[in-house]
Amino acid sequence: MNEKLRNIFASVLDIPLKEVTDELAYGQHDKWDSMSHMMLIADIESNFDIMIDTDDIIDMSSFAKAQEIVAKYESE
Repeated sequence: MNEKLRNIFASVLDIPLKEVTDELAYGQHDKWDSMSHMMLIADIESNFDIMIDTDDIIDMSSFAKAQEIVAKYESE
């Protein structure tokens, strides 16, 4: 799951895979803005076949948090 998610982040944000670390955070990287955030959500939902609720969309503030959120939905 983590590698798949890393690839989604790298692709949507158009950044090298090596930049997708747990420390990657919304608003702290110039490529992760509100528009790319919604593109990330759409790609994650599509690739993992999940529907992320609004609270989790807002809470997804880092790659580390994204991993937690996706894991939660995959276990449901």
